[in-house]
Amino acid sequence: MPHDLDPIDLKMLRLLQKNGRLSNADLAQAVGASPATCHRRTQRLFAEGYIRQVRAMVTPQKVDRGALVVVGVVLDRSTPDSFAEFEKAVAALPFILDCHLVAGDFDYFLKIRVGDMADFNRIHGQQLIALPGVRQTRTFFVMKEVVDNAALDF
Repeated sequence: MPHDLDPIDLKMLRLLQKNGRLSNADLAQAVGASPATCHRRTQRLFAEGYIRQVRAMVTPQKVDRGALVVVGVVLDRSTPDSFAEFEKAVAALPFILDCHLVAGDFDYFLKIRVGDMADFNRIHGQQLIALPGVRQTRTFFVMKEVVDNAALDF
């Protein structure tokens, strides 16, 4: 546990992870603090980087992005420059939800949401294989999302 967070801070973080729309008054009541104290603590948690942002979780199917695809990527070179060039290019693509540098058979795993297989095929053929340094990709279509974007356990 971080040494500079007390039990109230930790409880606030847990509650906000579950519901980022909690009002300050409701959060204060739930942690047993005054609204003013709770507000100061929340501001500090943001300022110190414990909370990066608060955003809505959009239901993918409602916006025609119901298909989840994971793509393993192997680069043709394993150098800091090739990694940097690939990462810069991937960060500019709006359909990439996550990009992770990994150890093992792949260099990166990409998490992508698309409308359907044809949508992914278009993206793959026009943009993914054109990324700098890509030697090979392997695509995994997710059959069922068992756990997605779970809250951190601390």
